[in-house]
Amino acid sequence: MPKPSKLALTPLPLSDKTPGQPLAHLRRERGFIQVELAEKTGLVQTLVSGYERGKLRLNAGRILRFAAALDVSTGDLLQAATGPKPARKPSRRVLQRLERIEALPAHVQTTVLKSLDLMLQSVSMKRRETIR
Repeated sequence: MPKPSKLALTPLPLSDKTPGQPLAHLRRERGFIQVELAEKTGLVQTLVSGYERGKLRLNAGRILRFAAALDVSTGDLLQAATGPKPARKPSRRVLQRLERIEALPAHVQTTVLKSLDLMLQSVSMKRRETIR
């Protein structure tokens, strides 16, 4: 019979999340679809889907591939539901739109940005009214 451990380890927080759920969350946050992530990692879409749904187990090599493809640390990828959230990076779609705006002439950029500011202000006011 093995001897009981004398190490005083703090228990890890239990989570009802599967290891693949943070993968799915980070993929969506970065603006990728499963096929795109599969291409970036050299896998097929069905494997990405299996990992995200918890049907397949993530091994160390896959975790490293996914972390590199999503530009996050392995800790962020494996983070428990109770841990602190990683700093949010802008999605790829938002960045692409910003690049398109930057390519416009200065006077058009000003018009587009003023329009965005007005729309964001309107949404913010509607949210405040809903909360009341």
